[in-house]
Amino acid sequence: MCGRYAMNKETDELIKAFVAEGGRADDWRPAYSIAPTTAAPIIREVRDEQGTIGREVTLARWDWPKPPNRPAGAPIINARMEKLPTAFWVGAFSNARCIVPMIGYYEWTGERGNKQPHYIHSDELLAAAGLTWTMDVDGERQRVYVVVTREAQDAGGEVHDRMPAFLTPDLWDDWLNPASLTVEGDPVASKAARFSLLDELYASSSRVASTMRTHPVDRRVSNTRTVDRYDPALIEPISG
Repeated sequence: MCGRYAMNKETDELIKAFVAEGGRADDWRPAYSIAPTTAAPIIREVRDEQGTIGREVTLARWDWPKPPNRPAGAPIINARMEKLPTAFWVGAFSNARCIVPMIGYYEWTGERGNKQPHYIHSDELLAAAGLTWTMDVDGERQRVYVVVTREAQDAGGEVHDRMPAFLTPDLWDDWLNPASLTVEGDPVASKAARFSLLDELYASSSRVASTMRTHPVDRRVSNTRTVDRYDPALIEPISG
């Protein structure tokens, strides 16, 4: 997944679609070109001081700041599904999963300087698996997220080797459950819980991948500095 997607639903539509109780996404405006480091809605479940679990829609920044010991460069925006149980991602995967709603995403083919964008989508609102955390970004505490990716298949595999890992509705509850996958004092049980959820995610995302289609779109979506991210024509197919 190269790092751009579309999400044209209003906050109220997301609350209804994901059976959420509310949220803090009042500033959200549907967009057809969501780029890294910008804010977009995510769905998460939180437990309050009384132990009650609530599902909410909230805005978060698509960006996972790199640790100080890592080389500077592009932001971390994706987490490979096969690496979720490893050291870097294990904490967020075990404790802070989210859903990243989208209606489709973009990939590019061709040579550098002459790349053709493609829009990959389904007929339904898509629920991408994500991880979320609160971190320091430019000296300010912000909620951030990444999109979980897997090897691409079906239509997604026609234009790129990776794609978001999408969730079918029957997996939403398990994925959003704030209960930790880490079993205190039992690494064997912890590992089993993590790999069990990964197996479910793999099967779920394969079912969603089989429903997806792709078409080329206008090249103006490629320039994040000049594109009108609110223009619905960005996802319309072009000939050739």
